[in-house]
Amino acid sequence: MTYKIVADSTSNVMSLEKIDFSSVPMKIVTDVKEYVDDNRLNTEEMVADLKAYKGRSGTSCPSIGEWEEAFGDADVVFGVTITSALSGSYGAAMEAKKTYEENHPSRKVHIIDSLTAGPEMELIIEKLQQLMLDGKSFEAIREEITAYTQRTHTLFSLESLKNLANNGRINHAVATAAGLLGIRVVGKGSDKGTLELMHKCRGEKKAMETLFAEMKKMGFKGGKVRISHCFNLNATQSLIDLIRKEFAQADIKFCDTTGLCSFYAEKGGLILGFES
Repeated sequence: MTYKIVADSTSNVMSLEKIDFSSVPMKIVTDVKEYVDDNRLNTEEMVADLKAYKGRSGTSCPSIGEWEEAFGDADVVFGVTITSALSGSYGAAMEAKKTYEENHPSRKVHIIDSLTAGPEMELIIEKLQQLMLDGKSFEAIREEITAYTQRTHTLFSLESLKNLANNGRINHAVATAAGLLGIRVVGKGSDKGTLELMHKCRGEKKAMETLFAEMKKMGFKGGKVRISHCFNLNATQSLIDLIRKEFAQADIKFCDTTGLCSFYAEKGGLILGFES
């Protein structure tokens, strides 16, 4: 039995070892340019371009055809999408699954609405990878990954909410207030897959302390932590230091945000996924 994992590029994962994997690119679009969120994208250049750009900008999800093509010819495919509350990626993937299974009756596809974006998707992908390497059946993987997603969570700290507000993800008044006087917003991914703003913190140090406190409130006991940051390695290291001080055994990894997460997190933003 052959396996494959497919995820849209919001996961920040572009490749995997030992298990076949494809990242289906999201796109960041302005009136003058389109940025394809794949491993060829210069994210730093994109972030700088968008900061200087005064026109409209937005995002688009992969098409049904792009998802179906990415499924390839594996016997078992698991797809992972950004939350359906913020994107049409899940809907496109589900339509692709329907067509794919009709054309290939012996193959099975399961699409996971992650109800999140970024590092929590990375955790889900890692768990799928482990289950596949263990040789689990399609049904067993589906059951175990469903249970696993009940104990994964997302938190974030953002310096700017401009792109989220301009694309209808949050209120404009909240975004304006967050951009004043060095305020950083700390929030979480809700159980419904929406963004929930929780705290306004003055300064980065307070924001990282608040993130760590919220992790513990949400049940973190020292398991896996995955962090993605948009050109803010200092904040990332500060958070890691806080976690390590209390949970020395925690499995922590970090990476740069890729295109879509960089667009919404904006420069200085930080997103983390963790296990409870």
